[in-house]
Amino acid sequence: MTARTLKLDDALYSYLLDVSLRETPVLKRLRDETQALPMARWQVAPEEGQFLALLVKLTGARRLLEVGTFTGYSALCMASALPEGGSLLCCDIPGDYNATALRYWQEAGLAGRIELRLAPALETLAQLEQQGQGGQFDLAFIDADKANYPAYLESALRLLRPGGLAIFDNTLWSGRVLEADAESADTRAIQALNRALKDDARVDLSLLPLGDGLTLCRKR
Repeated sequence: MTARTLKLDDALYSYLLDVSLRETPVLKRLRDETQALPMARWQVAPEEGQFLALLVKLTGARRLLEVGTFTGYSALCMASALPEGGSLLCCDIPGDYNATALRYWQEAGLAGRIELRLAPALETLAQLEQQGQGGQFDLAFIDADKANYPAYLESALRLLRPGGLAIFDNTLWSGRVLEADAESADTRAIQALNRALKDDARVDLSLLPLGDGLTLCRKR
């Protein structure tokens, strides 16, 4: 037993992937193609994508929301875990990478489960609320512009059903959350989110040292 989380060096991380990662050939090709892009750091870790898929199954989620889709790896992981009739709404802004996501979703045979809306995410989320979809989603994965994380939390809590799950990526921010008087607006926003969630009575909370930090918030 151990009283704290293990630190993973390269050898132990490789072992973790070797004994647990069940990445499909389509997902592997998408991840490899994404790694060649200048913004490759936006890609979620493969073990994180697999964990998201497991959460979809564990929660019995049928309606998913994703804020920040990039080349579509995490969306593909989650969509593959949906039951028949389930759906995923992805929010992103226009970029060359949109076509990559659509191509791989089509190749995987899951494009029919995924809707991609290209607009500032807060606008899309507000439209969903205006359309009466508050409380209609089961799970929301948020991995977009960090400066808006506190605002995304509020939107997610309005759109999720009681018992629904909001998941925030990058909440350890490669250690930058430890910075005092951080100059970056992104860093300050993640720090503010983390501090606020600690005492937020609206959610049950767990921050996992998975990937770059993954925070799970169950709406009470």
